[in-house]
Amino acid sequence: MASANAAVNQNAVAVGLEDLKTDNVDFGLLEQAFGPESLGIIVVKDLPEKFHGLRHKLLSYSSALASLSPEQLERLESPASKWLVGWSCGKETLKGGQYDTLKGSYYVNCAPGFEDTQKSVAEKYPSFPEYTAPNVWPSEELLPGFEKTFRELTTLVIDVAVLVARACDRYAEANIEGYQKGFLEHVVKTSVSTKARLLHYFPSPDTNSGASDTSSGDEDDWCATHLDHGCLTGLTSAMFVDEAAHTPQTGAAFAPLQELERSPDPKAGLYIHSRTGATVKVGIPRDCLGFQTGEALEIITKGKFKAVPHFVRGARPGIGGKVARNTLAVFTQPNLWEKVDESRDFATFAKEIVEKNH
Repeated sequence: MASANAAVNQNAVAVGLEDLKTDNVDFGLLEQAFGPESLGIIVVKDLPEKFHGLRHKLLSYSSALASLSPEQLERLESPASKWLVGWSCGKETLKGGQYDTLKGSYYVNCAPGFEDTQKSVAEKYPSFPEYTAPNVWPSEELLPGFEKTFRELTTLVIDVAVLVARACDRYAEANIEGYQKGFLEHVVKTSVSTKARLLHYFPSPDTNSGASDTSSGDEDDWCATHLDHGCLTGLTSAMFVDEAAHTPQTGAAFAPLQELERSPDPKAGLYIHSRTGATVKVGIPRDCLGFQTGEALEIITKGKFKAVPHFVRGARPGIGGKVARNTLAVFTQPNLWEKVDESRDFATFAKEIVEKNH
């Protein structure tokens, strides 16, 4: 595959929120975004005004979380969920069996109906604690407003994902024989398995070597090349913060952090391996949301829409201070009992993926 050094910059296909609401999305545009020759990502613009403040605040919390003491972070962990609820760092295995210590994650089962069904689903699926374990939240004293902001932003992302799913359904109904009408919208709207991951990519450690090259010798040093396994993954644009200049605060002193205009390293960011073998750097504008295709969507649409391999490359050490990257991913995925193909429900499918990575 082509390297990030040889990558081209490309804007993702964009659609307005109003066009999604009024079913005014051209099938050709969806094929450009998700079809066989696509990058597997669509950008939604003209979002509600409240989105901008929620994004800035929640991504600032990501740095604040990562600044907590090991003892405080341990109290926010959920070993019972295999560290797929609450704080997680160094628990996920990536390429070559390495443990991922370059980023910290805060996972939340964020579907609005999750708490109402949590106990019954946990009893029905005792071997799936990663999807059924109760959420863990920091106290209001530690991170005031965190839970409220998290819930508001993830609900907004899910609402937009429902509209993207509806557009995909219209395309699939016209192009896939026997496709169940409205299936993807139903999956995204009714799922209690949807999971959010607030990510903090730690500043690259200072090294005396390689400052003019990559931060670790690996192109995908911040997040190894992978496919998402749900239906649609909602993504905010990344927020880059110089934590040396703007130290994250917790408790009553918490305040949204000053965001850098851009990454100090132009090569840092999200990369997609395109169908043609090219490596493409994709930017999501700050006032937009991106939606990527996952493996479950590829299976549901019988390959009409493709999941894409992607990775995140870190800022090189010695460039622009102690820069962290914060972002939010919302994985809309089917309920555990929903069928993704003739032989597998999502529980069976997801188990295969999770066992591979944890």
